[in-house]
Amino acid sequence: MGTTARLVCRKMTVDDAEAAAALDLKSFGEVDAWSADYFFYAAQNERAEFLIVEENGKIIACAGADIFTDAAEIVSFAVDPDKRNQGVGTKLLAALIEAVKKRGATVFILEVRPSNKNAIKLYEKFGFQIVDREENYYWDEDAWIMAKEIF
Repeated sequence: MGTTARLVCRKMTVDDAEAAAALDLKSFGEVDAWSADYFFYAAQNERAEFLIVEENGKIIACAGADIFTDAAEIVSFAVDPDKRNQGVGTKLLAALIEAVKKRGATVFILEVRPSNKNAIKLYEKFGFQIVDREENYYWDEDAWIMAKEIF
């Protein structure tokens, strides 16, 4: 008999920085990936909320938001390409929204590549709507700005 994968969503720690950076690199490539130093700083930043999803002890997803009083901005969201379309992103986004909500945020914003249809579909599933476009946000593409009120 095979074993069932066990997914655990938890707060990111400084010990997760290297693995989070490796996941970001695998997900986005060298140009768009964030460094281990960034994740190390984010794990200690009181103004941020960063979560990871582990499968049998291995980090397979990571997301974080910066919180500004009543608004939060998703600044990082990565799911291992081998684990996409399996509910991992849904679990992570639900947990991130809940964590940020507990900290008092009532508005969520994010930037996403228009070409990233799967991410847009996930965000829309949670009620995010495209509210604006930022030209040349990424090195090779504009960004859709999406927002959602949370209660």
